[in-house]
Amino acid sequence: MSLPAPARTALGSGVLGLALVVLNQLSAEGLTPPLERAGVLASLLAVGLMLVGVLWTRATPEAAARAALPGDEGLVLAEALPAEVAEELGWGSQMLLTATPAAVVLVQWRGETLLRRGLLTATPFHPGAICARALARQQPVSLVNLRLYPGRAEFETLLPGLPAVVVQPLGEQGLLLVGGWSVRCFSRSDLTWLEGWAQRLTTRLERVQPDRPAAGPEPPEAAAGS
Repeated sequence: MSLPAPARTALGSGVLGLALVVLNQLSAEGLTPPLERAGVLASLLAVGLMLVGVLWTRATPEAAARAALPGDEGLVLAEALPAEVAEELGWGSQMLLTATPAAVVLVQWRGETLLRRGLLTATPFHPGAICARALARQQPVSLVNLRLYPGRAEFETLLPGLPAVVVQPLGEQGLLLVGGWSVRCFSRSDLTWLEGWAQRLTTRLERVQPDRPAAGPEPPEAAAGS
């Protein structure tokens, strides 16, 4: 944590003042009551300046450095998408990539990848156990540090070396995956915005494709053998 210039000035002035008070007391020929009172008052003022300097800023953790991720920036959309869906996918993914720490965005609907944007790889993504759990529970799964999760290999085909991933279900028939540049990079407001867009996107997709049966993600064994 680094202090702003005014805080450093207040803290430095307090330390200097306290040091001068101690030096003055040590160099005095004798300690008289007026000198002691002056020393106490000066010490209180110096400590007050130091306290102001410390409390000037809040203790906030520094943002983790971005990981050196592979892949080239790009956009891949499924063919023959309705204009309404293509526009929604393009707008939402662009917002995620510019307004949040997202490095890659992927949308799957009924087993088909509709969008892949950001840092791209040539390997197709196959949902595994973590994605299946998010769909079954109908709750997002936020993996803030993939190095700590034994199932992180599931997301190697999304983008190798991703530090963090959010798996957001699109109803019971789709998935929205967002990979971040660094560990613990997604804030609560990012997750709230992501959930809101997922609900909007689900409504659009269900409206343009109401009659197709839900395919769901492939089980890990099937994905591995495909």
